[in-house]
Amino acid sequence: MAKKLCGTKYPVSICFIVVNEFCERFSYYGMKAVLTLYFLTYLHWDKDLSTAVYHAFSSLCYFTPILGALIADSWLGKYKTIIYLSIVYVIGHVVKSVGAIPTVGSSDVHIALSMVGLILIAFGTGGIKPCVAAFGGDQFDEEHGSERQKFFSIFYMSINAGSLLSTVITPILRSDVQCFGGDCYALAFGVPAALMIVALVVFTVGSGMYKMSPPQGNILLEVCNCIGFAIKNRWKRSKYDSQKKHWLDWAEEKYSKRLIQEIKMVLRVLVLYIPLPMFWALFDQQGSRWTLQSTRMNMAFGHYFTIEPDQMQMLNALLILLFVPIFDFIIYPLIGLCKIKVTPLRKMAIGMIFAALAFGAATLVEIDVVKSVVDPAPAGKCLLQVFNLAEGDVSLMIPGSHLFKEPIPNLQDPAQYETLPASGEDLQFQVTFNGKTSECNHTFLQREAYSLILYPDAAGIQCNVVSDYIKKNDNGKPLLRFLNTQPEAINTTVGEVSFHLPSDYSVSPNETVNRGEYPAVSCSSTSGKCSELNLGLLDFGASYTFILMEASGQIVAHRMEDVKANSVHIAWQIPQYVLLTIGEVMFSITGLEFSYSQAPANMKSVLQAGWLLTVAFGNVIVLIVAEGAGLEQWKEFLLFAGLLLGVCIIFSVMANFYTYVNPDQLDKTRMEDSGREEDDDDEDHVKNKFNDVKLNKRGKSTRL
Repeated sequence: MAKKLCGTKYPVSICFIVVNEFCERFSYYGMKAVLTLYFLTYLHWDKDLSTAVYHAFSSLCYFTPILGALIADSWLGKYKTIIYLSIVYVIGHVVKSVGAIPTVGSSDVHIALSMVGLILIAFGTGGIKPCVAAFGGDQFDEEHGSERQKFFSIFYMSINAGSLLSTVITPILRSDVQCFGGDCYALAFGVPAALMIVALVVFTVGSGMYKMSPPQGNILLEVCNCIGFAIKNRWKRSKYDSQKKHWLDWAEEKYSKRLIQEIKMVLRVLVLYIPLPMFWALFDQQGSRWTLQSTRMNMAFGHYFTIEPDQMQMLNALLILLFVPIFDFIIYPLIGLCKIKVTPLRKMAIGMIFAALAFGAATLVEIDVVKSVVDPAPAGKCLLQVFNLAEGDVSLMIPGSHLFKEPIPNLQDPAQYETLPASGEDLQFQVTFNGKTSECNHTFLQREAYSLILYPDAAGIQCNVVSDYIKKNDNGKPLLRFLNTQPEAINTTVGEVSFHLPSDYSVSPNETVNRGEYPAVSCSSTSGKCSELNLGLLDFGASYTFILMEASGQIVAHRMEDVKANSVHIAWQIPQYVLLTIGEVMFSITGLEFSYSQAPANMKSVLQAGWLLTVAFGNVIVLIVAEGAGLEQWKEFLLFAGLLLGVCIIFSVMANFYTYVNPDQLDKTRMEDSGREEDDDDEDHVKNKFNDVKLNKRGKSTRL
């Protein structure tokens, strides 16, 4: 007799299973929350490759549950499968965390460790996915069905709680804790690794209390074998044998009619699964494309609170906890009172529409977001902005160009970059100041960006050209550099970043600093003229050049904004998360309930496998589009929205021809089919005996 919780009918063992699931989900979602930015900022991959690898990993996580189910049901059993694959899971996390330590090997070593770690994690999380919930259900006796149902509610609450907390905490560990001179990905991956170790230890501690069932064979494998045999048999014998009413009937000579009938029921549902991957192609972009969109938005809520770009994903987990009871207890009952018939398949179609609307909202946001982005120069061109440090207006003339028609005022912050031809040869331009004209020559490379610094000396105007970094920072933080006009070196520290600025119009490299107000930045120089600098607000996504010059005997910083700050607030992403989560509630939850109600009890694992495969193939779609389409981001969002609406129409047509099965009749039908099968077997046995006698009398073979 299993121990019960405080006199209830709940076995004590489920406590270990629930805690295990919470820690495992924290581990998985916490690691995955920072994964895209890890690819982008640590491994220095571009956005398309980062997105593709992210979705390749997600896809593998949903292919491997099939393997886990086969191992558990056909070989090891659920308990041992969970233990062994959890060990693989832990090893994957540890390898992934070690790969995020900058001092461990070269970039190639980091990539190799990261990929090996992700593959192990995918096999671990996917392999135990079909086992843990089922193992928890096994702990209950058959007469405790209501307690089992409540257990599953608690179980799925623990999943969402782990997801919610991890997507809040791990981005903070990544950004707020600095290690090895930058964002601490080693810690952000290490904490989920520690939680997975806790999950394994907790699950193992409860081993003496579990009710364990031996492997009883995998129904999915049996279904696949039956389908394969039917196809093979039809191919071999259709030319000379009588036709069957259904192609699966060709398996009757090896498999029971009851199994064949159940497979027919399952296939009716699985056909409806064909359009479903497109929904998941949109849904799973929360952790990739939507996170990348967040990095180019203003993430400040007031003066004291900011959100990390990879924290926005927590909205989905939070909204799920909010929307599920609202839909179950308010919206659906109200629709029922209005005598509106909304079938499960119609709910799923409406969920697809909401997901498409979410990407429509994301498209509108993206169009505004890119307004603060500097477009790179096309082939054969370069970008140029001019800083005039002379004490008066300067005229600039470039032969063969109509740019810079108006004089350039002193210390004017350029409104935008101008586009110049870049042939790879010296470009000559003339600079006029106080009636004196100077000539400058410089070689400009195509698709590069430059700043032309004009400053006075005894001979007139001198020119200095420096390369600019016009891309917004991948993590959304501001970039900063200094131009020192003084005849002495200056040292300054902004936050945790130190700058050493040589004399005579030298320019420092761009450095990443945290977003915030910097009214009194310390600085030092030999003359003592530099003690504090007022840099003001350094905002998200901007790139700044601060020109250090003398005014009233003190060194001051004059600000130039090379790349504009992110102008669209991250709160504008909330509508798309709301729409997508509504879509998830109507599509995903309804879809699972519908699928389970339309097939026999012993076929539910087959439908679970089919459902997980739709998620896997959805991620494959994103992988293909991210690497192959090459579209601007807003066009890609619009493409996905249009594709899902098209798929929704196809799904609606398919659903219109679907005939619902009463779930209460399924087991009854199965019993009737079983009875008929026994009668048919008796009848076939008599017929075969009679035929054997006739064939033997004629001297012919008794078998074909």
